[in-house]
Amino acid sequence: MTATADPTEARPSGDLTVRTIAMPADTNANGDIFGGWVMSQMDQAGGIAGVERAQGRVVTVAVEAMSFIRPVRVGDVLCVYTRVGHVGRTSMKIQIEAWARRFRTQHREKVTEATFTFVAIDDEGRPRPVPPPPVPDPD
Repeated sequence: MTATADPTEARPSGDLTVRTIAMPADTNANGDIFGGWVMSQMDQAGGIAGVERAQGRVVTVAVEAMSFIRPVRVGDVLCVYTRVGHVGRTSMKIQIEAWARRFRTQHREKVTEATFTFVAIDDEGRPRPVPPPPVPDPD
């Protein structure tokens, strides 16, 4: 996102992967949702996208440059979008955006974004190759 971009005018990038409601138990002392809760939802969404792409288990190994743009509040619906970016031999970078659909108004705003790195692992927890992407059906 550029410094001049208005996050309320943009559109989500990627596939809607996780959608959940922010509840009172997820708040800090100011009444806003904990950033760690938002990050957890993003990690879960990235894990879902990673498992689908790697066709098996994955683990999170890094998160790049996460900054919080707007707060999430109780009652907001958090929508997390994922897009698989670079795929290496055993790892993949997944771009993740979190958007809040505001309680009552339904207004949608980007609240944060980051790139998560996942590694495909085997049943013993060792890195394994990420298979090539599936070939789309010609129909």
